[in-house]
Amino acid sequence: MKILSLLPAGTEIVCALGAADELVGISHECDYPASVTALPRVTSSIVSSNASARDINDSVRELVKNGQPVFILDAEQISAMRPDVILTQSLCDVCAVSDGVAHALAHVVSPVPQVLPLVGNTLAGVWADIRAVGNATHRVNETEALLASLDARVRQIHETLKAARAPRPRVAVIEWLDPLFSAGHWTPDLVRRAGGVDVLAEPGAHSVQIDVAQVRDAAPDLLFFAPCGFDVYRATNDARELLRRPEWAWARDVSAWALDGNALTSRPGPRLVDAIETMASIIAPACFDPPAAHYAHVLR
Repeated sequence: MKILSLLPAGTEIVCALGAADELVGISHECDYPASVTALPRVTSSIVSSNASARDINDSVRELVKNGQPVFILDAEQISAMRPDVILTQSLCDVCAVSDGVAHALAHVVSPVPQVLPLVGNTLAGVWADIRAVGNATHRVNETEALLASLDARVRQIHETLKAARAPRPRVAVIEWLDPLFSAGHWTPDLVRRAGGVDVLAEPGAHSVQIDVAQVRDAAPDLLFFAPCGFDVYRATNDARELLRRPEWAWARDVSAWALDGNALTSRPGPRLVDAIETMASIIAPACFDPPAAHYAHVLR
């Protein structure tokens, strides 16, 4: 079977199911596991990821407003690959290639491949997507073993928190820093499984633009800055700059951390459990080892 993945989460799921050798192409954003980096890349972005958060936001908004694509696909290369399955998504037109574009693209491939969008917007929905990918790639046994392993890790966190009778702090997760966006979709599920209470979003809700007053009025005990698509080093630099602004003076005594949003919270795949473990180690430090430095940095 030949699999084309147009989003990082899809690539991670395929590899976690042991089907990495069936990948024939990936998106420009796919960077994990390292073994996939040599594969052909069939997408590119019009917007530079090195720009400021404000400039990225403004550029994307302008493209969408004018009906222009954010991503470019190499249709000729994809046609030559003749994939059997194309993995895409339907949650966000500005984060990765959408399923509508993928369906249109599929018709230039002969024979026409199956287009499988990842549609989950909660943790349970992501697990259902993993099962759908497993079914499409004929990896049913591997899928059940993977999900059982992921559930066992989440259950271990729950049992540890329960045994310790750990308090549940109020947690605010920021998905974009300029302008501010709360982290929706599966992120509130991650916070709850990690032992916290998300004060900005509900499971399955869209990420929405907010202002600093809304964050302040939510009275968080803990701030997580996990900008979509940024690693922990970029998140750390941008969050520290944000917290130096006068309007954030109220948060001076609030515990704040930068998270690798690119690896942990932006990708609906197996590493969402890494996100739960990382959050839990910060939310309940007496119960768990400190978080890995490549995933989380304390801001103050």
